[in-house]
Amino acid sequence: MTTTETIKDLISRKDALHRFLNIDTLVSQIAEEEQKTEAADFWNDPKEAQKVMKNIQTKKAWVNAFREVESSCGDLQVLGEFFDSGDATEEEVIEQINITQPLVEALELKNMLQGESDRFDAVLSINAGAGGVEAQDWAEMLMRMYIRYAETHHYKVAISNSLDGEGAGIKSVTMQIEGDYAFGYLKSETGVHRLVRVSPFNAQGKRMTSFASVSVTPLVDDTIEVVVDMSRLSWDTFRSGGAGGQNVNKVESGVRLRYQYKDPYTGAEEEILIENTETRDQPKNKENAMRLLRSQLYEREMQHRMEEQAKIKASQKKIEWGSQIRSYVFDDRRVKDHRTNYQTADVAGVMDGKIDNFIKAYLMQFGNNV
Repeated sequence: MTTTETIKDLISRKDALHRFLNIDTLVSQIAEEEQKTEAADFWNDPKEAQKVMKNIQTKKAWVNAFREVESSCGDLQVLGEFFDSGDATEEEVIEQINITQPLVEALELKNMLQGESDRFDAVLSINAGAGGVEAQDWAEMLMRMYIRYAETHHYKVAISNSLDGEGAGIKSVTMQIEGDYAFGYLKSETGVHRLVRVSPFNAQGKRMTSFASVSVTPLVDDTIEVVVDMSRLSWDTFRSGGAGGQNVNKVESGVRLRYQYKDPYTGAEEEILIENTETRDQPKNKENAMRLLRSQLYEREMQHRMEEQAKIKASQKKIEWGSQIRSYVFDDRRVKDHRTNYQTADVAGVMDGKIDNFIKAYLMQFGNNV
């Protein structure tokens, strides 16, 4: 594609984003909602007021992101005209293209995140599969990968609960990842992750295969109504294990929430068990456990809606828990996603959190169908 064609393509994609995002409508809605905030009784209902303010903030974020793309495309268009008249060099145009193109691609990708829960923070859980120390080590490697991804994107990570492995690694971990559209991006990671490598834990140096399952759910906030039947809820407390000093070991700061869940659609019952040892403060741990419970209840409702949509739209592709989604073959220097067929030879980069291209490929293929 020539420089002129690239400019035309980016301008065309910018115009398409303007239509898809309904920018003019968003601007009008922001003005109307901001006018409501000026009413004398606006803060009489703090919960409703916060909901309105958050809605305004979300819409402004979309508009501001588009304005950045629009401004960069405008600069590119002017520079292209200068180039045509001989007043700018091709190098200058290419430099501006390299600034504009990532902005357009980033907004196109974010445009795929229009689901009701995409904007939420995420709860990410990892569980080692069968295979002992090797599988536990793999689970810990995945934990590090997601922590590095979060750090790169300036997301906040808090470990809600973890269980150390026997000898090495971890058996399981639950992390809260907080940041702009954390769930929308990380939802692609739900499924079984397969590792193939020469195991450092095998005396014969054999090539081994290990599995770990990853589950990502949205961390719901107070703007989502989730009904918790308190009569079905009970608490246990326990002493938190691991590092942390005498206070952690002697004070029963860890909490265990048990919720007798009854599916409102099928009548099936199950116990939801949540443990939280995030802080030394028992009330805070209880509060965090309740947030995790609300997130799970919300996820169950969203899953039901997805299943109903799938019945109507039978051709819709679904990614379900338990499916093998990605293979990491260290010896062959290959990481491949089996849903999108995207692969890379940069194994070290992936394990250091560089999974953006996998996420992009997933969102571009499945979009709002997940």
